[in-house]
Amino acid sequence: MKLEFHHINYVSQDVERLHHFYTHVLGLDDIPIENFPRPDETEDSGYSGKIRFATDGHMQMHLAEKDLGVAFKHSESINPVERGHIAFRTDDIAAFKKLLDDNGIPYSDYGTAFAKEWHQVFFQDPEGNIIEVHQAV
Repeated sequence: MKLEFHHINYVSQDVERLHHFYTHVLGLDDIPIENFPRPDETEDSGYSGKIRFATDGHMQMHLAEKDLGVAFKHSESINPVERGHIAFRTDDIAAFKKLLDDNGIPYSDYGTAFAKEWHQVFFQDPEGNIIEVHQAV
């Protein structure tokens, strides 16, 4: 099972201001929203908060609108758009979930609720920082 850094997610009440800072002040490149197809939000699944993306050419930044109700909506315990998170990509999400299970680490499996092309799970490190691991589907 391979694991590599993929992105850092910051949340904000003002995503445009945050995106402007990273792209215009720090000089990162914008990544068009069209590169990230999202499923439609329903009453019990998904997330339609504003999202913008930036990159240095290697790592991505995902800048998302804060939404304190996402975990409740999905009957999950971890909310990835409450405080933000770091993300890794794997080539075997099933093996990664087994690794979490074998180590007694609880996680929230959101599947493709947020991104049509990624299966995402979220969990916490020993200090409570949220981590995402996803696999392209």
